[in-house]
Amino acid sequence: MKTLPFLDFYKQIIAIPTISAVDEKWDQTNLPLLQHLGTWLEDFGFSISIQPVPGARAKFNLLARLGSGEGGLLLAGHSDTVPYDEGRWQHDPFKLTEKDQRLYGLGTCDMKGFFAFVLEALKEMPLGNLRKPLYILATADEETSMAGARFFARQNLIKPDMAIIGEPTALRPIHKHKGHMAHSLDIQGQAGHSSDPDRGVNAIEIMVQAMEELLKLKQQLAVQYRDDQFSVPQTTMNLGHIHGGDGENRICGHCRLNFDLRAVPALADDDAIRRIDEALAPLGKAYPGRLSRTLMYDTVPAFASQQQTRLFSLVEELTGHAATSANYCTEAPFISQLGCDTLVLGPGSIEQAHQPDEYIDLSYVQPTLRLLRQMINQVCLTQGH
Repeated sequence: MKTLPFLDFYKQIIAIPTISAVDEKWDQTNLPLLQHLGTWLEDFGFSISIQPVPGARAKFNLLARLGSGEGGLLLAGHSDTVPYDEGRWQHDPFKLTEKDQRLYGLGTCDMKGFFAFVLEALKEMPLGNLRKPLYILATADEETSMAGARFFARQNLIKPDMAIIGEPTALRPIHKHKGHMAHSLDIQGQAGHSSDPDRGVNAIEIMVQAMEELLKLKQQLAVQYRDDQFSVPQTTMNLGHIHGGDGENRICGHCRLNFDLRAVPALADDDAIRRIDEALAPLGKAYPGRLSRTLMYDTVPAFASQQQTRLFSLVEELTGHAATSANYCTEAPFISQLGCDTLVLGPGSIEQAHQPDEYIDLSYVQPTLRLLRQMINQVCLTQGH
């Protein structure tokens, strides 16, 4: 099976649906894809471990290992995709379509197609000469909870020297990105007839005060936590969704605000949450028992590479690009918990991710294969091979 042509690997990977979604009717297991990957990698001599991810709906991680010893290189990616917009695709999302020097299909760019590049790169490598181990990791649920990467970090099974996460970065290394957290703020009022306001407590009016405090905090964080290496340098807060009340002639009995925060690496998640709670604390005292804030889902911390080894500069040298930053999130903060230098680096453009008719340009094929082979050679192979 390891002699399959590159596009055949790609076709089979795209043909296996692996959608991650909060909505259970869309959500799918990734096990069939991991079983295919495991079979292919076994043919190259890798040992394979496929493990269920706790708390997820029939989701699994795959770890493949070749070679022994300390350190080595981890090539990582997520095996899942977002749902597709039915009716907006001109091509079958689950059939690899080659057209105009592009490969169309769900996951071609973001990012399970990366595993086809890895498999193709392995074909020309003298894998019997490894001096350090080579690892391949395929995770689950990156597009929703990042449960796979969180679980893998907790397991602490391996300690590579460096990890490359093959997200679509146009082959430009990403060494830091912002974090993301989402909160729900609930105000519990007391409903009543609008003709007698004193007989109720208007949740919307309290929410207005809460929003004023959050907007003050937004400005403070933007000034105090700024990193000019980002295209959007400041920590951002977005008041994204609000709903309250059920009629213009009723005192609003409940109001909910959903908001998010994207912090630069200097602002830790715990500190950000503390600042939010401190900003809202005076209102909580003024209206006892009426305010509650909860996380909508687990936070994704901001990420900054540790830059402990020569591998960081090696990637810059091989790509011809200085490491830069991204405003979006990846699994990097969890993979870096293994204690390795971690970079986000892969073929394709983030602009095609999560879009109808997702595609990757074929111009990325040879540069990506060359980069992967160079990295494996530099990190894992005997000098001179």
